[in-house]
Amino acid sequence: MYPAFIFCPRGSRSGITMVHHSGSIQSFKQQKAGMHTSISEILKEKTLKSSRRSLPCLAQSQTHPENLNHFLSVPLSPEPKTYSHSVSASCTHILPPPTDTGQDVYMEEREAGGFAPKTDETHHVQQKPVSRGKLEARTESIQGNSLENPSGLMFRDGKKRIDYILVYKKSSLQVEKRCTFERNLRAEGLMLEKEPSLTNSDILFVKIHAPWDTLCKYAEQMNIRMPFRKKCYFTDWKKKTMGSQFQLRCRQLKSWLPRNPMKLDKEALPDLEETDCYTAPFSRARVHHFTINNRETFFSNSTRSRIVHHVLQRTKYEDAKSKMGINRLLGNSTYEAAFPPHEGSYKSRHPIKTHGAQNHRHLLYERWARWGIWYKYQPLDLIRRYFGEKIGLYFAWLGWYTGMLIPAALVGLFVFLYGLFTMDSSQVSKEICEANTTIMCPMCEGNCSSWTLSDSCVYAKVTHLFDNGGTVFFAIFMAIWATVFLEFWKRRRAELTYDWDLIDWEEEEEELRPQFEAKYSRKERVNPISGKPEPFQPFTDKFSRLMVSVSGIFFMISLVLTAVFAVVVFRLIAMEKFVSFQWEFVKKNWQFATSGTGVCINFMIIMSLNVVYEKVAYLLTNLEHPRTESEWENSFALKMFLFQFVNLNSSTFYIAFFLGRFAGRPGDYNKLFNRWRMEECHPSGCLIDLCLQMGVIMVLKQIWNNFMELGYPLLQNWWSRRKMKRAGEQINSKEGLPQWDRDWNLQPMNAHGLVDEYLEMVLQFGFTTIFVAAFPLAPLLALLNNIIEIRLDAYKFVTQWRRPMPARATDIGIWHGILEGIGVVAVITNAFVIAITSDYIPRFVYAFKYGPCVDKGYRHEKCLRGYLNNSLSFFDMGEFKNGSFQNQYCRYRDYRAPPWSPEPYDFTLQFWHVLAARLAFIIVFEHLVFGIKTFIAHMIPDMPKDLSDRMRREKYLMQEMVYEAELEHLQKERKKNGKRYHHEWP
Repeated sequence: MYPAFIFCPRGSRSGITMVHHSGSIQSFKQQKAGMHTSISEILKEKTLKSSRRSLPCLAQSQTHPENLNHFLSVPLSPEPKTYSHSVSASCTHILPPPTDTGQDVYMEEREAGGFAPKTDETHHVQQKPVSRGKLEARTESIQGNSLENPSGLMFRDGKKRIDYILVYKKSSLQVEKRCTFERNLRAEGLMLEKEPSLTNSDILFVKIHAPWDTLCKYAEQMNIRMPFRKKCYFTDWKKKTMGSQFQLRCRQLKSWLPRNPMKLDKEALPDLEETDCYTAPFSRARVHHFTINNRETFFSNSTRSRIVHHVLQRTKYEDAKSKMGINRLLGNSTYEAAFPPHEGSYKSRHPIKTHGAQNHRHLLYERWARWGIWYKYQPLDLIRRYFGEKIGLYFAWLGWYTGMLIPAALVGLFVFLYGLFTMDSSQVSKEICEANTTIMCPMCEGNCSSWTLSDSCVYAKVTHLFDNGGTVFFAIFMAIWATVFLEFWKRRRAELTYDWDLIDWEEEEEELRPQFEAKYSRKERVNPISGKPEPFQPFTDKFSRLMVSVSGIFFMISLVLTAVFAVVVFRLIAMEKFVSFQWEFVKKNWQFATSGTGVCINFMIIMSLNVVYEKVAYLLTNLEHPRTESEWENSFALKMFLFQFVNLNSSTFYIAFFLGRFAGRPGDYNKLFNRWRMEECHPSGCLIDLCLQMGVIMVLKQIWNNFMELGYPLLQNWWSRRKMKRAGEQINSKEGLPQWDRDWNLQPMNAHGLVDEYLEMVLQFGFTTIFVAAFPLAPLLALLNNIIEIRLDAYKFVTQWRRPMPARATDIGIWHGILEGIGVVAVITNAFVIAITSDYIPRFVYAFKYGPCVDKGYRHEKCLRGYLNNSLSFFDMGEFKNGSFQNQYCRYRDYRAPPWSPEPYDFTLQFWHVLAARLAFIIVFEHLVFGIKTFIAHMIPDMPKDLSDRMRREKYLMQEMVYEAELEHLQKERKKNGKRYHHEWP
């Protein structure tokens, strides 16, 4: 029996599968009879359309190589050879004679820079003396080479591509580990070459090249999908059934419309043209089936780096079971760094329009990272090809989030403009500004005097900008927007996973973290997946560590609450000082002065505690000893989110739900420590304090984050270049350095990967949705920030950071669940903000129950006449202990009985009506919005229907292809053996 291929299109759910056929061919023919279309008929159809836009088979020719036997005549060795004699530029491994029982001897050379290793195809590394001057001359001569041999991207022979770079110091004491590790790398089939640094005499670079045989071996082990030799097209039957005339008219109409300026020109991305490639897991035994026009370009640079990284992670440096992996060697300072090289410089002396891009990095800079193209779509396929799927998904999510912010920003701006245009006509603002005779109770006891309500006219008008009739509508809109954003992101992610060939990809069994292995190496159990013994963490140990970690989290949260309490005390002290301030301007605007200084103090505390939180989260995560790197990253991300979310929003929650709720009343104020009177809300409401808190923190935090993301790396790289000039005066410019030296002097990517990038955006998403009823401009500020953020991150990844290891991923991980949780919290908080913080419910109750339009119906502003006087209560100032006020009444914001009533200062019936209306609004609002969110989530499928139909169509075509391929194979075998045909599979 012969195995049959099931050819799977790139990105579909069915992969190339080995199917062993037994039985008769007649049954398969019967199955074929039910298929209305065959492969031969499909290929004869006039209208053929590629199934999707995908990678261009790694920039190879679109024609099919008909005869690959001659091209692939050299047999592939199944295993790399292991050599007993390997010589490197920094250590020499000498095997003892057969009769000698001694151990291997390692010798460190005195002058590592005096030897230049030369590699050949047999993996031997020989030494050849070369002077420092010749080395520099060689480095300078490489600069003018073309794209085929860019500076610092090849070995010295100019043929072998550098796939990975290791950096170590000659003064390092870990010589034996390094030599053993490098010897084992050669035994795995990698080729090594060493170069001294031109800027630091103590630095040596180990250049790593993976030969063809090694790439094929590990590509098969890692199940990497590669372009298959045969192309298969499927007809877009949906459009065909609608008629060609309709398609023609649509094309004509589209040609009349102006071109979308946000789209990138096809000429700008010559390597990303539309093709139709099908992929399959690579197999050395069936290499002739794959589209291999050039061995050097068959595996992309990111794939080669990923294969080398896989080898580095699993190569031993000692005989012990757990003594393996480059991460451990980086941790014990055997190596200083390990990274794949950038593909040359990101700048060129010639314009890209006339001379083209010299490499993918240059293309990314010109078409993605430059500020001049801030309005263009991102080249996601090119980002994915250069940085890997994990980083590509981050920028795809960031771009999707930014695009979805546009309607939210427009609606929020409309609500703000509505408040601006109706500010002068607002009945509440008019009554406050005209209340020249309304005496308000003093804000403090002692030297404070009473004040007129008209003094806060500006404060009331500004409040109306954010607390108007559009607030409720905007809160409901943003709750629905959050659901639509997440649901449509699922659809967008499904399209990307299809286009990027990730449908069938499953994250391979991750290796254990070195810290986990070292801690639990004595206790082992059999892995249920791999069937191999591995270290095991007992449940009691895991539970106890988890409890300690949870206790640490609660301690840090209590520290946040302590900081918030300190800010509250500061606001109370500042309120008393500003009310009795000598400067009349400050005394008149004491509300703004108190809120502004409190917000600034709070922001400084937030940024200071963030530094502490990161270190505590790192320690607590390491204390838990997560099993794998993904578990460590998820645990760390969750802690960082909890810490920073509480730190960022705790003071906001205080202002929204506690400010002014426990102030008491004149004559019976609640005091903190029997010293400071609790803070009150303005007669126009507390929403302006919440708005000021959100606006200041959001703007300042975004400015600080952008500086730390770009400004700090720029300063670090500038300082590195300055030290380089001091160390090597013979180097006239940065372009005179080889690529490995230039990459070494760049900043490494954050140790936490994309956690910091996602965390910043998720916290912004929380600010945009949770308290958006109080600050409608939050989506607009987030949109402006994200437009800058995309180009900042792009510039940082392309120019300021070393190239990260291209990693694969199918989604954004734990962050999607966090975003859904924020969407739920946003509905609840906005319901409480509208019902409790704003004055929407009291105004609504007054208009329908107590206003002049009770019997006439609700007519907006006209029905609010007298609302201000109705919402203010009376107090007899003669009741003050100091006796400075006699026979005078002052007003304060509350629903209480006047002092001349039988039950003075008790809550009135209107107070209970307002309270009941608030509770009813919260219940109705939450149920309504949650119902709409659930309905929308149910109506929007996670995968587009046309994508699902496309995948099913391709799977159907593949079944026919299997039949025809097997039938052809059967006929050839029978004809070759001279046997008669019969209806059985071979």
